[in-house]
Amino acid sequence: MNLYRLLMERTASGKPLRVLLIGAGKFGSMFLAQARRTPGIHVVAVADLAVPRARDSLARTGWPPEQCAARSLDEAHSKGSTFVTDDAGAIIERGTVDIVVEATGSPAAGIHHALACIKHGKHIVMVNVEADCLAGPLLARRAREAGVVYSLAYGDQPALICELVDWARAAGFEVVAAGKGTKYLPAYHDSTPDTVWGHYGFTPKQVAQGDFNAQMFNSFLDGTKSAIEMAAVANATGLTPAPGGLAFPPCSADALAQVLRPLADGGALHHRGQVEVVSSLERNGSPVARDLRWGVYVTFAADSDYVRRCFSEYGLTTDESGNYAAMYKPWHLIGLELGISVASVGLRGEPTGCATDFRGDAVAVAKRNLKEGETLDGEGGYTVWGRLMPARDSLALGGLPIGLAHGIRLTRHIPIGSAITWNDIVSAKSETVLVRREMETLFGVTDKK
Repeated sequence: MNLYRLLMERTASGKPLRVLLIGAGKFGSMFLAQARRTPGIHVVAVADLAVPRARDSLARTGWPPEQCAARSLDEAHSKGSTFVTDDAGAIIERGTVDIVVEATGSPAAGIHHALACIKHGKHIVMVNVEADCLAGPLLARRAREAGVVYSLAYGDQPALICELVDWARAAGFEVVAAGKGTKYLPAYHDSTPDTVWGHYGFTPKQVAQGDFNAQMFNSFLDGTKSAIEMAAVANATGLTPAPGGLAFPPCSADALAQVLRPLADGGALHHRGQVEVVSSLERNGSPVARDLRWGVYVTFAADSDYVRRCFSEYGLTTDESGNYAAMYKPWHLIGLELGISVASVGLRGEPTGCATDFRGDAVAVAKRNLKEGETLDGEGGYTVWGRLMPARDSLALGGLPIGLAHGIRLTRHIPIGSAITWNDIVSAKSETVLVRREMETLFGVTDKK
């Protein structure tokens, strides 16, 4: 509640939080739009492999040209301006950056940058949830050992879910379920970049006029992004996936307490303490009234007569027993809210969500019958989608994480709907693979309940 006051104090002291943004895409651009108007934050550098795109993002979000004209990091630091570069590594190595915002969306790049930050003592705000799902528990452990903060990105749904879970627990409630909303039908698991726009209702003209990435949009539709994000939430909160993964029950904001309770009590959950995503569509394709497509939620239990009476007295919408209630945020503002993470990490030394163990994983599943010798095309593509699994089940299976299912060749036929394993691929010994395998070794020895 005091972040703004603390930011103002940093402004008054002449010591703003010095930030490097890596990746000037949509999320990074939304952060830039607010960072220039937030006291106590100085975006010292913006790094993007395409420097012209970074400059376009700065201009599009209202940054005056003279603010982005620094010719070096030293000049940006001394003049309070911003240096634009294609070399993120060189900036991380310097001592004039406090916090690095990793917003590339590439799991390999995210892991590489996080390791560099840990080595050089820089705090990390990991917008790149793909990287966090792939190796977040290991990266967070290494960061703690090095005395730096590793944090999920506020504004993205996983961090907002973590906040609701923390609120409920700090108020003494048992969390029954937590998650987000999305647009889902079972048929969407088969969606490809060729079919995605029809499912969204976009016309060819709209697509031609917009800045749309078919594979990225398809990853949201085919269930992959939901699996990745709920794995991150499970790893950060201690909540766990159901054995069968996400069920995507249709649910309105008003029915959360009714639907997101255990099966034994008439709900849709496998167990108390579960991550789950609700759909904004009924199974027949009709819209759910007052859906939570853009929002996040937590359900929690009263578990006492007195608290149940309080729920009733203060107007909470509960299930028919009065024992289960919910809180939710109907929207998330993505990069526009990212400054909350920067402030929390830089001023309090606290993450806005951070993996504490390996509890959930997103495993690659065949979208169609795949042939021996085919090359996988990754998240949102034509060959695989990501299914949420309990981490212990993924480890027992030897499941291939969706974050590594790109540019990898199959060694055998994989039937549609089957999970792909490490034994089914030709695996290169890249930095990303080695980090992931190390994480599996370190976190695979404990029983994930």
